[in-house]
Amino acid sequence: MYPDHPLMFTASTSWQKGPEKELLKNGSVVEQLLQELPDDVFGLVSALVHYRDLCNLGATSRRLHSLCNSDKVWRPQCERFLGERTLDLQSWRKGMSSYKALFRFLHTTKPLLGIWVHQNPELGNLVYVTWGFLSLVGCRVIPQELGPCGLEKGLLWAPVFEIISRYDGSQLFFLHGREHDTDYCYPGRFLPPREDCNVLLLEAEPLAHLSSKDSSPDSPNSPFLEPMTETSEDSAGEECSRSCNGSFEAPITKREIITDAIPFHRLQFGDRRRLLESLAPHIRLKVPLPSRRPLFAASNDRGCDTRFSKKIMDVNLQLMAERRALLLWMSKHRDSCGIGNQCEGVDSEYLLKTLCSSSNRHDARSNAESRASVKPSSKGKVPEILTTTSPSEEGRAKSSVLKQYEFASFVKTKLKQIFGKSSNQDLRLSSHTTVESKRLQLQEFLKQGDAVGLRLQATSWKLTLYRAWPIMHDNRFALYKMPVQEAGDGHEFAGIWGGTFGWPPGKPIEDKPGKPLFLLLLSYDQAEEERLLIATKILEGTHYVVHPNGSAIFTAKMDEPSSESFSWDSFMDGSGVDIVQAYHGEGIAQGYGFRYPGSKPGDLFVDRSGMLAFVWRESRAVLTLQRLDLETLLRKGESVAALAPIANFAYLTKSYNNVFAGYSGTADFATVTSKFRRSDTHA
Repeated sequence: MYPDHPLMFTASTSWQKGPEKELLKNGSVVEQLLQELPDDVFGLVSALVHYRDLCNLGATSRRLHSLCNSDKVWRPQCERFLGERTLDLQSWRKGMSSYKALFRFLHTTKPLLGIWVHQNPELGNLVYVTWGFLSLVGCRVIPQELGPCGLEKGLLWAPVFEIISRYDGSQLFFLHGREHDTDYCYPGRFLPPREDCNVLLLEAEPLAHLSSKDSSPDSPNSPFLEPMTETSEDSAGEECSRSCNGSFEAPITKREIITDAIPFHRLQFGDRRRLLESLAPHIRLKVPLPSRRPLFAASNDRGCDTRFSKKIMDVNLQLMAERRALLLWMSKHRDSCGIGNQCEGVDSEYLLKTLCSSSNRHDARSNAESRASVKPSSKGKVPEILTTTSPSEEGRAKSSVLKQYEFASFVKTKLKQIFGKSSNQDLRLSSHTTVESKRLQLQEFLKQGDAVGLRLQATSWKLTLYRAWPIMHDNRFALYKMPVQEAGDGHEFAGIWGGTFGWPPGKPIEDKPGKPLFLLLLSYDQAEEERLLIATKILEGTHYVVHPNGSAIFTAKMDEPSSESFSWDSFMDGSGVDIVQAYHGEGIAQGYGFRYPGSKPGDLFVDRSGMLAFVWRESRAVLTLQRLDLETLLRKGESVAALAPIANFAYLTKSYNNVFAGYSGTADFATVTSKFRRSDTHA
């Protein structure tokens, strides 16, 4: 296939050095050679070229710009970028201006795919991020029990957030939440992440020049929108030039994002919480009935014939397209709740009056109580001038005395801290300056822009891991990405597994309650020249947790085969057990925390069917596991009501109780909703 063609040489070397530079100097020759190639050949060749090289080639001339921006070039790039993941790209293309815009969205949001966790509550705070329809959806897996149907009906989940693609490939962030028995969406801005992002932050950001209408061309009239009118070559060249830098973020129009002189994470935790909770009621959009349609396509594994399944998929696709168009229209046209700005931001002056005034009253009351509780020391009394009122002429003199006294108290407190003799009253006085400084930071943060909005930011932190579990901050509205090892040679059992305690495994009997579902992350580690298989608990379906998330339920020594025999001979259906491998190990027992729990000896057994079973030798307790595909189980499952918006993103209250739900997998939607309401009120 044209082995001596110049394009073969330039595509393979990406035009970095050698004779290809001389070839590019003669642009007309390159244009003629490229345009003479058949469409299918050019599509095959461009699929092997990096997307940045295509952008560089399109920026060389106007003729090549139109050729490199064609759908026949960017559809293979989308397929190559997705890899093994399969999406209905043809249906997605109907809602986008081009395959290049679609690639922009895929490239920006793909790093978020996977499992995200937070350690509070200990029972479970697991969010799985997967593709929706022209969107990325974050779903909280609900702690649950397995009913008589087992995993056939999938998993119960609640929506947490979604990132929807606009017509040009730019993104719009929606946080989900439920307030007063009503479902809401909370729009905000999404910052394009790095490919190695491992922390997802919910923050507030200062904004300026908010407009009443967005420049997005989306419209709710048709779920599959008509293509935009073709832009001029000059504006298209500018867009391609931006793409040449490797950034696919659409330019922000009619709005200016303020560079944070005082970043959000520098604020006091209480101020951060109150600021986010104050933003939510003013930017929320009530979810109408059409928007309650599916967030992603249901699984086609329903036991029905192919023709009927195809019809169901087409109907779901149409509903999701209509839902996306409606949400985009709502975010563009809906005004806010009487504060003077669009729904994506809240006026800064309003927040200054509501937050800072109430904070100052609270601080004044607490400072007065602390000063009243200070007793005279043995070496002198508190000056009487502090407790009396005086005319304005004496105010400056008394203010000077007050400053001197506070400075002397500050020095005295620090000296006592050094010698270990500080008292609670002295600490309250010394903390006054720190509290005031924190309060001034909130005021300065709000004054940075005309308004304050919501944003989702994915960033990369240097995290410390303990047996595959990230060490997290307790006071950050953040989710942490779980590093999941891929199964392969030497890592056969790596991945996500689910199971229950007891034998036989599988569906419980009809007249008995369901079994709590445990989700475990199995990963390999090397310790003291031993290859270990560590089963880290990431979700538990009980009502009260004994061991928190991040606990190693068991550890198997993969280089030490076990000679122990398995205690059971058959499964529930009567088929025989065929153990092919067994390994020595240790199982979790009563202990302190998740770092230093107690352990007792046990054995890991591998059945020929792929099932794993860990048996504690002393108690003969057995934990049976099977490999899970979370994406498929969520698509087969059912959506339930979400928590309040800010708590729904990352529930920061430490609790050993099931704050999300206390129900089995067979509970109806009304029961689930009522229990969610009670748990949210209790929290």
